Amino acid sequence: MLSRKALQITPSPTLSIDAKAKQLKNEGKDVIGFGAGEPDFDTPVHIKEAAINAINQGFTKYTPASGIPELKEAVCARFLRDNGLTYQPQQIVVSNGAKHSLDNVFSALLNQGDEVILPAPYWVSYPELVKLNEGIPVVIETQKEHNYKLKGTQLEKALSPRTKALVLNSPSNPTGQLYSREELEEIASVAIKNNIFIVSDEVYEKLIYGRSEHISIASLGEEIKKLTIIVNGASKTYAMTGWRIGYTASELNIATAMADIQSHNASNPNSIAQKAAYTALTGPQDCVQEMRLTFEKRRDYMLEYISHMPYLTCIEPQGAFYLFVNIGKTFSRKFRNIHIENGDHFAELLLDHYRVALVPGRGFGAPEYARLSYATSMDNIQAGLERLNSFLKELD
Repeated sequence: MLSRKALQITPSPTLSIDAKAKQLKNEGKDVIGFGAGEPDFDTPVHIKEAAINAINQGFTKYTPASGIPELKEAVCARFLRDNGLTYQPQQIVVSNGAKHSLDNVFSALLNQGDEVILPAPYWVSYPELVKLNEGIPVVIETQKEHNYKLKGTQLEKALSPRTKALVLNSPSNPTGQLYSREELEEIASVAIKNNIFIVSDEVYEKLIYGRSEHISIASLGEEIKKLTIIVNGASKTYAMTGWRIGYTASELNIATAMADIQSHNASNPNSIAQKAAYTALTGPQDCVQEMRLTFEKRRDYMLEYISHMPYLTCIEPQGAFYLFVNIGKTFSRKFRNIHIENGDHFAELLLDHYRVALVPGRGFGAPEYARLSYATSMDNIQAGLERLNSFLKELD
């Protein structure tokens, strides 16, 4: 018999679509995918060279459990430079990707039955990571008129004696929305008043468009900084998803607990990837700007195109590389005499008949939506949107 923890984990609703898309590709079918959760750029050359040098120099042994000192110092310098936040190296824990960082956070914070508030739409792994660490996800539905961002009043109403933390993701996966200073101040006030932790996932902070500005909630004052655990990493900013380097910044007692946990469940982050991440943080940053500008052009193209499609609506993302599109008006309509039942069914029909793969919103807590990534080439975007438009025009 498997553990209760294992049995309560919800399989990703995107897996069947992803598996079918891969199968069709293997069969030689022309499938266009909008599902990518990673930049389509290669890791910059100077970062790859740092890894090669590390291998050639024999840097292939165990490292300190929470990361090599020079990388932790580089993370501290980055927080000071980019967010105006002062941390000491012992407050930084480097992990095997930001997902591992989140697991460390929940493992360090949660006792059985503790509640973690998740504004919906949320990233698919948040509730599962909470459950794996014996916590209870408490989902708050955000509103379109607030651009799917949590209000302080909503947070206050959701609090209970068992509330331990709030997960705040800005810019958001899947909506691409960014919290303003005023919105963060409202949330910080509630958190301070009620002494709840903020798990601030800021992994997309360098991918922001227009005049929008990323503000870390930890930068709003010493009281909220003490309650905040920042989660970030190299994956999205430097196109290093497979390198698996994430990191946290927190109060020393939390960092110490996470480092101790990690020492037992993972020993240390990959030694070679740590050297590469150090070079990413301390080396030239023009590669980040180049990628950001490319994403912005793709975003603008997709927004314009989708605005002329029937049935679909979406709000403009301020960051990340996703459009979160409302497809609810297609439900109960017919495609070739087949009634579209829900978002999963919409995605299945689109893939089967037009060879376009997207991510249905059920796994994000938003069943009337679908996520389209623009971390793919402009050629793919143009062709994929043309197919999507043709599919929609067949509905009646």
